[in-house]
Amino acid sequence: MKKILIVEDNKTLAKLIAKKITSELNFEVEVAFNFKEAKLFLKTYKYFLVLSDLNLPDAPNGEIVDYALKKDNRVIVLTGSVDKKLRAALVKKEIVDYVSKSGANSIDYILQTIERLDKNQNHTVMVVDDSMIFRKQLQNMLENLCFKVVSVAHGEEALNMLQTNNDISLMVVDYLMPVMNGLELTIESRKIKNKYELAIMAFSSNEEDEITALFLKQGANDYITKPFSKEEFSCRVNNNIDHIENVKTIQESANKDFLTGLYNRRYFFNDMEKYFMDSSATNEKFAIAMIDIDSFKLINDEFGHETGDKVIINLADYLRESITHKNIIARFGGEEFCVVLKDIKDKDQAIDILENVRKEIEDIIVQCDKTKNGVTYTVSIGVSFKHDFTLDDSIHEADMMLYDAKQNGKNQIVYH
Repeated sequence: MKKILIVEDNKTLAKLIAKKITSELNFEVEVAFNFKEAKLFLKTYKYFLVLSDLNLPDAPNGEIVDYALKKDNRVIVLTGSVDKKLRAALVKKEIVDYVSKSGANSIDYILQTIERLDKNQNHTVMVVDDSMIFRKQLQNMLENLCFKVVSVAHGEEALNMLQTNNDISLMVVDYLMPVMNGLELTIESRKIKNKYELAIMAFSSNEEDEITALFLKQGANDYITKPFSKEEFSCRVNNNIDHIENVKTIQESANKDFLTGLYNRRYFFNDMEKYFMDSSATNEKFAIAMIDIDSFKLINDEFGHETGDKVIINLADYLRESITHKNIIARFGGEEFCVVLKDIKDKDQAIDILENVRKEIEDIIVQCDKTKNGVTYTVSIGVSFKHDFTLDDSIHEADMMLYDAKQNGKNQIVYH
């Protein structure tokens, strides 16, 4: 588990922050009340983050901040008040942020910042600038915010990177560059990824209003004029990443089943229509399997709907982990699932995969509060290999095979 060190001589405040972090975020917290204690911690461990008071009884001039930075830790400074002079001094240091200790809102801000830094580790930011010095400055700022960073000097390199690296969430791009300027790069980048998949943040020393408008009209999410402060840059970057994450969350809620996390029926048909047409043109073989939990109503009646949900989740997790062949897995509703096995050699390969699924499910035990022995279940499977007409026809064929499997005694596979 990642660790956070709090250095604060106000013991009540330190313990309150520590309690909030441990209860609301997935971090282990250690607390030091003075510089001497903090040095002992910092000598033995590198922390994900250090939250440090600026003025301690045995280090009144910010020595703890410099020491933590020297030990290669990210630091958020806690301070009683911030005036213009102090702010200028703090911004010069390589700290993540500073927070005024002014009440509950400050603690909420600290927790939000920690959560944002933790999430930033999942994102890659690409810096595009022909100035090596400025690229390095931006890279240092972004890495301090916990991002993975790639930096390139030219637009052509950036386009190649976008086409080969699907993990890039944000591109920070200069306007004035040789061969391909930032505006041209923005236009070309939008042919690869839309503004909900990739945020583009442009910057320039050009103060002409039309440059800002041109960037925004051509697909940039944000624009910032040089010189800019580290604070403003950090806020804008985090806001753009927030936007990307929020859109992704909305898309996933629309496309995925809330209980299992598998794709839902709506997404399945949208995705499969294109594949169905493409496979017809290429003669690629595939199988559509309808999978249904046997006697599911009896499970709900005997053990309760909570246990029924556990069984559905268990089957979803099993299908997701065990079917490693090219596939689409979706929950159609209730206890019914649909699996598409793409690019199969022949019927035998598909049946071998599905028969292994059926047999292994027989041995699964789902824990249940109402019985110490847990709950077991089986599945029936209907498979369609005929795709001569429409997707609906193929699904209907698989449904008919599933019906026969149920009628013939359940816990079996039926196909033609």
